[in-house]
Formats: sequence, structure tokens, C-alpha cells
Amino acid sequence: MASLATARTSVGPTVCVPDHIKRAAYDLQQGALSPATWRAYRSDWRAFVAWCDQQPVTSVPAAPETVAAFIGHQMERGRKAASISRSIAAISCAHETAGHLPPGKTKIVQNALASMRRTIGTTSTKKAPATADKISAMLALCPDTVKGKRDRAILSLGFAGAFRRSELVSLEVADIQMMEGGAQVTIRKSKTDQEGKGQTIGILEGTRLRPLASVQEWMSAAGIIDGIVFQRLSKAGKLLGPMSPEAVAILIKNYAAKAGLDGSQFSGHSLRAGFITSGAEAGHDAIRIAEVSRHKSLDVLRGYVRRSNLLKDHPGASFM
Repeated sequence: MASLATARTSVGPTVCVPDHIKRAAYDLQQGALSPATWRAYRSDWRAFVAWCDQQPVTSVPAAPETVAAFIGHQMERGRKAASISRSIAAISCAHETAGHLPPGKTKIVQNALASMRRTIGTTSTKKAPATADKISAMLALCPDTVKGKRDRAILSLGFAGAFRRSELVSLEVADIQMMEGGAQVTIRKSKTDQEGKGQTIGILEGTRLRPLASVQEWMSAAGIIDGIVFQRLSKAGKLLGPMSPEAVAILIKNYAAKAGLDGSQFSGHSLRAGFITSGAEAGHDAIRIAEVSRHKSLDVLRGYVRRSNLLKDHPGASFM
């Protein structure tokens, strides 16, 4: 999509805009979405351009019929509804950036998307939640090494704060303020706070998982006194800079497998889902759970609560 930065930037009469102004405008637009979304959009756009070249048809501006046909091609490849919808969003974004009307808003493409959803469904595959018991089993497998201390801190704090993996790897020492019985943690930017207004949550130390003690042990062992909390390590234990969100997901999968679980069923989201599920299983109110998970939509949160309580107080308990 970066190649579109020098494309025509207005609909209607041509306006002469210097290339450096176009590039500056394009660069600023990228700040409207997360880096992960932009990476996905670029990948989707490249796939669409490559497909158009094979037909051959024009990729920009693309005819609505071309985009509708691309949806059918993606369905044949077995892509999920959410992935196909994101591709269309990427194509529309590229067109708007180049000064063209977005194909995704046309009736032809909207009908194609509706047909796609009816055909393949929109149910997403849920990854397994790393509940308190599972986290406890994983923590028991963390070795008493610098890397092991880091892994223990990531697993326990990630669970205790219902963190997204991107939030975990962005945490800085100054974001964690210790207080009696726990800590106040500031999340400077998140998926639901792209403008960086900041969100503050309370982390309970507890007596079982002890996330804050684990974080302090890791920072002490690694010699971290400021800056990013969770960092990559060399084989010799040297700090190599911030971890990637993907590295957190791999870490969770690996420890789940070591604990005798199916690692493929776990992901970076498992820590967050695990806290929410554990809270629901313990009978806590969704609103109280949301104070930690920071869900803006209680309907989304209630979905977790409902799944965790499917057999609790079941109406068939008295006669089945």
C-alpha cells in the first residue's frame, strides 16, 4: 500500500500536490491504525494486486465486480470470513488513499460479502483460556534461570492483568507503581485506546501466583531499573531489547505443551481469556471483571462468562 502514497489524492478535478506532501499525508494516516493492522492491510493488498495481475484486471481503481470475484477466490482458498472481510477493508483503504471511491461500499461488494458470510459462517475459532490452574501448572515449569524468571513474570502478570500481548511487551518500569497488597499499573496504549489516553488497573499480588514478586525477581536478575520491562535475552543472558507480541504467544504455547496441554490450542490471547474465565467461574460480576479486562462492551465480556457457566445451575440438573 505504500506504493499508493504518490497516487492521485483527490476525487474529481486533478489537484497538483507535491510528492513530499503526499508522502507526509500518507505517513500520518498510518497512525490512525495499529502497526499490526497496517501490516495485515499491506499483506492483503499485495495478495489482491497479485491476483489482479494474474487475471489480468486493473487493481486500482478496481471495478466492484473484480472485488466481488476476489471474494469468491478467497472463499475457494478456504479463508475465514473475518480474514476476507479484512481484505476488503484493506482494498477499500488503498482506494481511498489513492483518491478513489472504496469498492467495499458498493452494493455489489456488500452483497458478495453477505453471501460469503451466509455460505461459510462467521463463527471464530476460540483459543483455550489459560485459567488459574493452568497458569499455576505452567509456572511450576519455569526454570530458576534469568530466562525462567522472565517467563514466570510474563505468564503470571499477563494473567493477573488480563493483558493483551501487545500491552505486555510495551510495559515500562515506570508504569508499575507498587502499593500495599498489589500495584497500580498504567497501560499507556491498547487495542481499545489507540489515541493513548491511558488506562489504569489494579494488580493483586495474591498468595498463589504472586505476579508482582515474579516481576521484581526478573528485573533484579536482569538488572532492569528503567525502560521496557520484558526484553529478549541472548543465550548468555544479555538483554537484547523489547520482545515482540509474537514471542509472547510462542512462550505461552511452549509452556502449555510442557504442562501436558495442547499447545496449538493456546495463543497470546489465552492469558487474557484465562483471567476472565477464572473470574466468571469464581462467580464474580462481569462489571468487576471488566475493571481489569477493560472491555468497552459488556456484551463481549458476557460471552466469556456465559461459556464458562454453560453447565453451572443447568436447568436440567434436577431431572437429568
